[in-house]
Amino acid sequence: MSILSHHLPNISSKLRQFIPEQPCFLCGAMSRSGLCCAACDADLPRLAAAHCPTCALPTPNGDLCGRCIQHPPHFDRTVAGFSYSFPINQLIKALKFNEQLVLVNFLADEVASQVRIRPDYLLALPLHPLRLSERGFNQSQLLAARIAKKLDIPLLNDACARVRDTPPQSSLPWKERDKNMRQAFSVTTKIDLQNKHLAIVDDVLTTGASIGALAATFKQAGCAEVSAWVMARTLPHHEGNE
Repeated sequence: MSILSHHLPNISSKLRQFIPEQPCFLCGAMSRSGLCCAACDADLPRLAAAHCPTCALPTPNGDLCGRCIQHPPHFDRTVAGFSYSFPINQLIKALKFNEQLVLVNFLADEVASQVRIRPDYLLALPLHPLRLSERGFNQSQLLAARIAKKLDIPLLNDACARVRDTPPQSSLPWKERDKNMRQAFSVTTKIDLQNKHLAIVDDVLTTGASIGALAATFKQAGCAEVSAWVMARTLPHHEGNE
């Protein structure tokens, strides 16, 4: 170990002493650890290491799950920061519906830390213009912008459009979600996507209907590979948003 590497942890510890304390977003305790104190951060429901590489559902040895073997989705792999359970589900809802934009960097940075294969481009799952005007912002766009900056990956803005104003996925039974997303998207970019790898950023992956429909649209446009990058993956015993 070099002298420099030996002293790095000590230097980092000293620098943290100069960071102002702030209340933990979850428990309110004063901390210099960032948005969450060290104790709350350690208890967050990070996704289990052994999971299906395609859809991120837990599997015993990290092998493909039976669902992806029998019915492969249109996306090829998934990167997820957390499982969609307490308190992450409440944080995502706070971002999405209560405009707690301070959560963007926290959630996006967790996903960025899990990325092992770099795509050619990033793309946020788009909202229909009517939904965007109601909400005022697209949380997936904010998350994608942060990850793109963090990893220095080109972000495609206005590369596709949501051409159908579909009911929210969370309002529908799981079996109805694929049907709800059919022909919901249209590619609008003039960038040559032939044989490119695209990563789609969204907040939550549940059935994969939304990202799957968008992935299929971009594969028809020439993409060779599409990844799903999500802040949280809904596990089978939870209801989710996507």
